[in-house]
Amino acid sequence: MKPVAIFRFSPTEGPGYFGEWLDANGVPRRLFALDRGELVPAESRAFAGIGMMGGPMSVNDDLPWSSVVLGFIRDAVSADVPVIGHCLGGQLLAKSLGASVVRTATPEIGWGDVDVPDAASNPWFGHRERFRTFQWHYDIFGLPLGAERVLTNAFNPEQAFALGKHVGFQCHIEMTREMVESWCASGGDELPPRSTGAMQSKVEILEDVDARLATLSRVADDVYAHWARGLVR
Repeated sequence: MKPVAIFRFSPTEGPGYFGEWLDANGVPRRLFALDRGELVPAESRAFAGIGMMGGPMSVNDDLPWSSVVLGFIRDAVSADVPVIGHCLGGQLLAKSLGASVVRTATPEIGWGDVDVPDAASNPWFGHRERFRTFQWHYDIFGLPLGAERVLTNAFNPEQAFALGKHVGFQCHIEMTREMVESWCASGGDELPPRSTGAMQSKVEILEDVDARLATLSRVADDVYAHWARGLVR
């Protein structure tokens, strides 16, 4: 089987549970560490699927790889190679499909609930109507033309969209304990001393973190299993 290409944009935002799921299910993967200067591959059809992780930058920043990545994503979508994007990766997918990515009036950091529209007919989340996920973002994407909103909440309505076999997330379903702890350490100056609105304190983020991650990983299991059905064999 062809490998899944995983794009990493920041050393603290690697494959996480997405990589663990691929390994556990015998799906080969290849990491492209753009944060280390690795080049974007030339041909999307060389891969079974494309996974894009998060990062602290904005898709609207003038980055050396941004236009190349956007073109690569458009080529993958055109070739029906399934794409999944996590936070920054979701924003890149949205922008490549012509949607806007803008600064949000309500940044979200920490644990928060998201709702699943039409949960009974939504194939991505095991027919859950709501679950708690992890957030850390200042930008938000619009809904690409032809895409379906598959996750929402009261703070930022576009939490995830699907377009055929492609899916983009504003939230982070790929979290591990190591990632949560490292983000709290490296981004500690972004955290309020006490939780307020959509922003949580470090204490609240780390409260019951293992139980929260276990529950979120079960959601991710369903998402990744559904996405993987579209992989190019």
